[in-house]
Amino acid sequence: MNSALVAVAGIAVFLIGYRFYSRFIAQKVYGTDEDFITPAHTFSDNRDYVPTNPRVLFGHHYASIAGAAPILGPAIAVIWGWVPAILWIVFGTVFIGAVHDFGALVVSVHHKGESIGKISERLLSPRARTLYLGIIFLLIFMVIPVFARAIAKLFVNYPGSVIPINFQIIVAVIIGVYVRRKSVRLLAPSLVALALLYVMIYVGWFYPVHISDFAPWLVALFGPVGDLAAEEQAWVVLLMVYGFITATLPVWLLLQPRDYINTHQLVLALSIIYIGLFIAQRPIVAPALNPASISKGTWYPLLFVTIACGAISGFHSLVSSGTTSKQPRQLKDSRVIGYGAMLGEGALALVATLAVSAGFDSSNDWLQHYHSWEAAAGSSILAFINGAASFLQPLGIPAGLAMVFLSVVVIAFAATSLDTAFRIQCYVLGEFGSSMGFLPLAKDRRIQAGIVMVAGLLVTLFNKEQVLWPLFGTTNQLVGALALLVISVWVLRRGNNYWYTLVPMLFVAVMTSWALVKEIGFYLGTGNYLLLAIALIILSFEGWILVEGWQVFRRYRVGVAGHE
Repeated sequence: MNSALVAVAGIAVFLIGYRFYSRFIAQKVYGTDEDFITPAHTFSDNRDYVPTNPRVLFGHHYASIAGAAPILGPAIAVIWGWVPAILWIVFGTVFIGAVHDFGALVVSVHHKGESIGKISERLLSPRARTLYLGIIFLLIFMVIPVFARAIAKLFVNYPGSVIPINFQIIVAVIIGVYVRRKSVRLLAPSLVALALLYVMIYVGWFYPVHISDFAPWLVALFGPVGDLAAEEQAWVVLLMVYGFITATLPVWLLLQPRDYINTHQLVLALSIIYIGLFIAQRPIVAPALNPASISKGTWYPLLFVTIACGAISGFHSLVSSGTTSKQPRQLKDSRVIGYGAMLGEGALALVATLAVSAGFDSSNDWLQHYHSWEAAAGSSILAFINGAASFLQPLGIPAGLAMVFLSVVVIAFAATSLDTAFRIQCYVLGEFGSSMGFLPLAKDRRIQAGIVMVAGLLVTLFNKEQVLWPLFGTTNQLVGALALLVISVWVLRRGNNYWYTLVPMLFVAVMTSWALVKEIGFYLGTGNYLLLAIALIILSFEGWILVEGWQVFRRYRVGVAGHE
């Protein structure tokens, strides 16, 4: 099968989905055509609530949700065959993931830009909000180790990425200070920074940097811990310190300017990879279905939670209702921002799947890499970079330079996810501190960030990637199912057709619960009692929220509670 034809078919479904299905959802389910004054105008403060051009807001939102997960997940899940992976990415994105992101944004706009967790208190119960918050905390507990390990692995395997990534951090700080003092727009400085970043990628190709070159003492501190090599462990320590620092800095100093640079980088890099794919037209050498016996069993339900953000991500509901909902100028803008950006995420997952399906020279080479779950999960990110690099070579880009370029792109996205995860976890700890009356935890960002740093370091060092990823994917999907539950209750209260959100919610909830039960059995069998405890807590919290949601649903259906 020609990989370019599969890409064309997938993109065609995305475009048809946006043209027809998103319009139907907007008009018949969410009612975004109505005249509604958004929180960006009602609470305008020129800081969080800012009426923003939809094209600009689309870019910000896309950069916020598009991390390394839609690359990592599909690059593992293809072990079950490229056909089920592609089908779930394409149709899951159109009918579930994009509907979820779109709905979370619309519901939050209708509720003064509040988070989906806070809205759950109003639509379900105060207890549901506490349970929801607990699941979010455990989700971020998984996010930080997953992305820290991915970045460390890339730094070690592609040392040419070290110089450009650190250059991006430094120049982002300079831009942040410059924009703050001069009150200028970010566009021009970020474009200049992007051009300079590509120059530094070329420099990094010639001058690779190993951590042992500048911090041999840090590498020497470590013996064998978990499955990480000493250099990877050293990078993990530095990344946790970096996360602590970024969580305590104001967002304008580093995060905002770097996210803006990454917005342009994401669009440009994705375009370059697709152009190379269409020119190369490499054949898919992975099996359509892989019947070979693997340690994780059949593709259902684990494929759905392994692909994770490539089809639906509960993390996106936190972004949609956390920051994005405070900025739309009009309610109807939420369609292109919420639904459209998720299609962009699906496009990234699609090309990632094709890179690890068509990026090998033969089916034997593919089988050598994907001979077991452990092999697939342990080096999925490397498989993507090597495969995508084969797409870029017809463009005249040398293989070595292409790998440095792609590793920089992935690290930049993963670092954005890491930064966001640190800050969200600090917010969650702050809410827990407030509810317990413990003011130091509620108010002191350094205490919050310190707890996140230490916990993240311990989980990262003492758990394997192939063990962490399924639980991360399951928890992430579960948050998505619960967000769809809140959205469905809101749609029901408005008297609209809730089946288009309720059916996806039920599907995702069943698959995640099924996968979670299987993972509990695995952790029990291997004696991983930390992850076993986390999985049991998540499963019990999920059941509790679903029961409360069903009770609320029944009350609204029989008319006990009125409409808004």
